[in-house]
Amino acid sequence: QVQLVEFGGGLVQAGGSLSLSCEASGLLFSTYAMGWFRQTPGKERTKIGVIGWRGTTDYADSVKGRFTISRDNAKNTVYLQMNNLKPEDTAVYFCAAASSMYKPMREYDFWGQGTQVTVSS
Repeated sequence: QVQLVEFGGGLVQAGGSLSLSCEASGLLFSTYAMGWFRQTPGKERTKIGVIGWRGTTDYADSVKGRFTISRDNAKNTVYLQMNNLKPEDTAVYFCAAASSMYKPMREYDFWGQGTQVTVSS
């Protein structure tokens, strides 16, 4: 079965950093684009950024320059390094897999369970 599991969520003060990872199994990881998304109660899920199978990345303006996505295909793992965190970054963070980095969110094939990130002011 396909599984995506996020690790590394927690509580951090504004200005601090956190690193998230997402370990995938049951799929040919190197052929998938991997996206990071986040969601807060009462709001729609939004895309943070994505890394394609060739290594190209794209980020939302709200995190550009602060967040970095990378991947290690040998470990079937994608990472999200978050620096200079702000209270508005508080959300449940999800990783997901799609056949292309150009797919809209609704066309992502597989999703993780999410991990909570809380940034205190």
